[in-house]
Amino acid sequence: MPAPPNRPYVFHSFEVSYFSAKVRPALRYKRLWYDEVLADSGLIRERTGLTFIPMLLTPEDEAWQDSTDIYDRLEARHPDPPLFPTTPLQRIAAHLVELYVDEFGLIPAMHYRWGSELGEASARSRFIAMVGSEEVGTKAAARMAQARLAIGASDENAPAIEAHTRELLDALSTHFGAHRYLLGERMSFADCALMGPLDGHFFTDLVSRNLLLETARPVVGWIERCNHPNAPAQGEWLTEDALAPTCRETLGVMGRDAAPILMEGLRVFERWADDAPRDGKPLPRAVGQTESSLRGLPVVRFAGSYAPWLVQRVLDDYGALDPAVRKRVDESLAGTGWEAVLAHEPRHRVAKRGYELVLDAD
Repeated sequence: MPAPPNRPYVFHSFEVSYFSAKVRPALRYKRLWYDEVLADSGLIRERTGLTFIPMLLTPEDEAWQDSTDIYDRLEARHPDPPLFPTTPLQRIAAHLVELYVDEFGLIPAMHYRWGSELGEASARSRFIAMVGSEEVGTKAAARMAQARLAIGASDENAPAIEAHTRELLDALSTHFGAHRYLLGERMSFADCALMGPLDGHFFTDLVSRNLLLETARPVVGWIERCNHPNAPAQGEWLTEDALAPTCRETLGVMGRDAAPILMEGLRVFERWADDAPRDGKPLPRAVGQTESSLRGLPVVRFAGSYAPWLVQRVLDDYGALDPAVRKRVDESLAGTGWEAVLAHEPRHRVAKRGYELVLDAD
């Protein structure tokens, strides 16, 4: 364990930020000394070259960015209490939850925030209040309202998004009626990840907050536990690397809808990367457009370079398993919709250099 810091971590975030809500419960669960401040995009750009929120400054003044990287670094520096399960099935399941959150969860989150007149008006008012300027807040809200289309949330596919959300909330409500967290009685990085959409958007926004309170009270209870993870004390993850049937059903709701859209994005990226130079330059965040469907309705969205990196993270852990163990994981996850992702064999590997993504020269 490192020596106690002589000054706190500084967490640059917004209450309405999806990815801030992914990181905040991890800091609390780790019982870290930290100050939370309103994100300063100019400072974040100065420190990282990007304007992605959140950013975590360490006591040594290192800048950490990307919620997934922050999980890894926190776990390495502060391993107790653990966020990462060490058993294979639970660890892969947790990875898949995070993959869902980062690559699909934004669709319902952005739909409920910006996809209705009431939702957009209330979110715009919150943005204006948050930045203290009607002009700046209105411009920021307009950019985000437009961004929902880029990530695949449209008026045309709204019925499918809402059907997916209702089914997911029903599955989570059943699960949290029996278990305090996704993998049992202890929080994991899967819970922290799922807080991105469910706390950062759903419980923050007017329209979706009412949906939670009216139809998914066990989920609201889980949100409160994740925001106060050490009162009462944590229990343990399920023994013998078990997944509760209700957790498996939740993974199925996620995978059956998210995986086909994710796989189409991976195919677009692979075709783009076939001809891309290995010159070490940062990859563009968007490399093309995908056309897929959700419950029979069209989904048009950008294909990005981050998804292949995140999928690699899952596949690296999955591929390192002993074949007999991998077979057990496959059998446990059969029918959840994630089979194609776990079977994916990337032609190109994405690496991180500092804060940027690059194509691996090898």
